[in-house]
Amino acid sequence: MNTAHQGSFRFVIACGGTGGHLFPGLAVARELVARGCEVRLLVSPKEVDRAAARTAASIPVSVLPAVGLERGRRWAFARGFIKSYLAARSLYRAAPPDAALAMGGFTSAPPLLAARRRGARIFLHESNTIPGRANRWLARWVDEAFAGFPETAERLRCRRVTVTGTPVRAEFVAQAAGACRAALGLNPERPTLLIMGGSQGASAINQLVTKLLPWGAGAAQNWQWIHLTGAADFPLVKRAYAEAGVDAVVVPFLERMEQALGAATAAVSRAGASSLAELAAMRVPAVLIPYPAAADNHQFYNARAFAATGAARLLPQADLTPEGLLCALRELVEQASVREPMQQALARWHFPHAARQIAEQMLARLAGAPDSRAAETAGPGAPARPVAEPPWAAPKPELQARRAA
Repeated sequence: MNTAHQGSFRFVIACGGTGGHLFPGLAVARELVARGCEVRLLVSPKEVDRAAARTAASIPVSVLPAVGLERGRRWAFARGFIKSYLAARSLYRAAPPDAALAMGGFTSAPPLLAARRRGARIFLHESNTIPGRANRWLARWVDEAFAGFPETAERLRCRRVTVTGTPVRAEFVAQAAGACRAALGLNPERPTLLIMGGSQGASAINQLVTKLLPWGAGAAQNWQWIHLTGAADFPLVKRAYAEAGVDAVVVPFLERMEQALGAATAAVSRAGASSLAELAAMRVPAVLIPYPAAADNHQFYNARAFAATGAARLLPQADLTPEGLLCALRELVEQASVREPMQQALARWHFPHAARQIAEQMLARLAGAPDSRAAETAGPGAPARPVAEPPWAAPKPELQARRAA
């Protein structure tokens, strides 16, 4: 472990909205705590955040008002943004942070800017190939940005961008498949298919699988299934497996995701960056079905990057049928000669030290590296130009000395 920049700094990590934001933020938080820092996670009121935050153990968690940008609801967005900003500002009065890290989504923007107003250094992590709107907006003011994909760096208008990959928690390491299956109540010897749609489930995938089960289960009668449904579709999916007489573990959400991945022979997944990072860490071959309504269609581009290297199969939702999905899955589950090259390709997408790298680079900035906030660029090597910023987001003049220290 590099101890050059350890110290008792206080961090806040804004990582609410989805498990895809929270779990990478938690991985970085653990690295900072191991280096003697004080860390607080900031999440939204969503149930998925509350469930996922239970894995934070001893790391404090605070809930801030939700902020969502939806078409035609600008006033609701503005109200949520202001409420979250004021709540973060109140929180910081009692414990002013030295640094804040945003993991993506508009839920992370108000606490990041409130921290900046207090004189903290601010950072962001963008896990997707196509940066989200919140991170594109925040990038001009941050001290440093961290990117999950190499092509992401070219799309963030930020002076300093480092490609780190997307952090995963330390639990995501190779495990004995039989032991994981047994722990979930499954047969240790049978091939196992994992169906997951992200931390909130995926109705289109759930419906596709329920249509597949009545006849597909007979074609794959030796398989057993793990299906993470999300809360909304759980009763429907649970009943479909029971009626088909298929051996399965069906749950709305699983806190020990590493156990499900460890048990899996292959998987069906959305293409959120955090899910892809976990698949890569555990070397699980997958059929990726990108969420077509994701902002800027970013899940498609995430999946395409994996598929282009042979690390996954990409099946667009609009073109998918139960028969087509079953055909792709039978090849993955039943043919080791297909899985093995995919697992080798997945290994190249795993960044095992991403959380550590982010933690240490933030600590290095706090230890006295020059402030990069004063300029923005159109990309690496582009000429700098002044940054225009809203006055309410700029650091208070009396805190400039602290920020420069």
